[in-house]
Amino acid sequence: MHTYTIREMSELFSLPASTLRYYESEGLLPLVEKNSSGQRIYTKEHIDRLQCINCFKRTGMTIPQLRKFFEYETDEALYINDIIQLLEDQEKQLDEKLRQLQKDSAHVHHKVRYYKAIRHALENDLPLPEWKEE
Repeated sequence: MHTYTIREMSELFSLPASTLRYYESEGLLPLVEKNSSGQRIYTKEHIDRLQCINCFKRTGMTIPQLRKFFEYETDEALYINDIIQLLEDQEKQLDEKLRQLQKDSAHVHHKVRYYKAIRHALENDLPLPEWKEE
């Protein structure tokens, strides 16, 4: 079985070692063993867990929500409705963020076009364009 040091995990996930230790202290990275010199030893299971944590964190999931999800996951049959509810809530939140990002992206693109038009007008001694909402 291949194992990883905290430095390797940190580099692999672009996370500081302190974040990995924090996740461990919060119960998000369980069963991290230590070698005889006290260095943490990570496994493929920890990599899989960190991929899940990073995905959920990028969607805005909080540490308490992550903790709850992994708690539910220990007995999926018992907590299946809770798992689905937690993920559906996150899905709704993510969909709203995506809608807002699309609006914000459109606004930024509009601003870029507007300021390029201003630059073109200045370079060609033309009247400056007026801002028009889209």
